[in-house]
Amino acid sequence: MMKKIKDIVLAVEGLTVSFNGFKAVNDFSMYVDEEQIYVIIGPNGAGKTTVLDLICGKTAATAGSIKFKGRELSRLNENQIVRAGVGRKFQNPSIYENLTVFENLELSYPQARTALGALFSRRDDKLIQAISDTAKQIFLDGFLDVQADYLSHGQKQWLEIGMLLIQNPSLLMLDEPVAGMSVAERQQTAELLKRIAKGRSVLVIEHDMQFVENIADHVTVMHQGQSLSVGSIQKVKLDPRVIDVYLGH
Repeated sequence: MMKKIKDIVLAVEGLTVSFNGFKAVNDFSMYVDEEQIYVIIGPNGAGKTTVLDLICGKTAATAGSIKFKGRELSRLNENQIVRAGVGRKFQNPSIYENLTVFENLELSYPQARTALGALFSRRDDKLIQAISDTAKQIFLDGFLDVQADYLSHGQKQWLEIGMLLIQNPSLLMLDEPVAGMSVAERQQTAELLKRIAKGRSVLVIEHDMQFVENIADHVTVMHQGQSLSVGSIQKVKLDPRVIDVYLGH
């Protein structure tokens, strides 16, 4: 049965980027639905992170289309893409380590994201409630007054997810969100992603196959910049090509 267009949040078609003649991403397509956890897996160098770079505007595409809610993103700059509703977490946590958890979330709140906004915004009830709600979601409600530098690696990962969540993006992109986490933290992160996907789409790059099996609604396996296999995690795990180039190693 064909998808309804309104169900597709992100439509990537024929995406290509070349660096000095080398095609890091080559004619790549994918379709992310509303409230879907979509996972991209594949060996190192497959082009996974480059796809996120292209979607968020960090890298310009050589060819192809990136439509978010029907709007072409490839013509927008990074700030415009964020304002359109696309949030991205990089592999290493990007937080303000000398500030508290509360202050990190406060600075990420939409009204405080500009220098003037931060200067003139007040800690009103709406802001405090938004920070409290977000902190509960990311398991840090008991750490609001703790300087971010003292958090564990996993907690820093959660804080950065919270800094995106408080902006209420429609699409949340996460690059290896459980790297370096304990087993318990990975389980909590899986619960977190399933919960936040009830109000938005989530695009994840990950290597931890157990974690992928736990969260993924749909999977694309990338190899040499292209889509090698697409479908459920059960389907792609049984694909001989995937076993050969990725799972077998």
